Amino acid sequence: MTLMLSGRSGLLLGLMVLSGCSGFNRQALVTTLHYQCGTLPLTVTLKQDIQPAEVHFLLDGERLQLPQVVSASGTKYSNNRYTFWSKGERAFIERSGHIIADDCLLENAP
Repeated sequence: MTLMLSGRSGLLLGLMVLSGCSGFNRQALVTTLHYQCGTLPLTVTLKQDIQPAEVHFLLDGERLQLPQVVSASGTKYSNNRYTFWSKGERAFIERSGHIIADDCLLENAP
């Protein structure tokens, strides 16, 4: 049995083969996470489509954009004033070296 492809179909198939079909099993590059930090709800957007990865969230009336930094354990994002550190379903936030939220729990965790 011989398979004949038209020009567009052949081109599309060729591009998929050349790309390793990466579009079919690509991990989501932007993820929205919902934490509850005591009485404070916190929505964190994780952007992995850039290097270093970043988290974005609103805190103290300020939109924060924190790049990922090296961490011995968990995942850490910091702009040297604010730090967001998460490990598993838990997270905490520091401002100027002082913890301001240490009881953040990821909601609807799988």
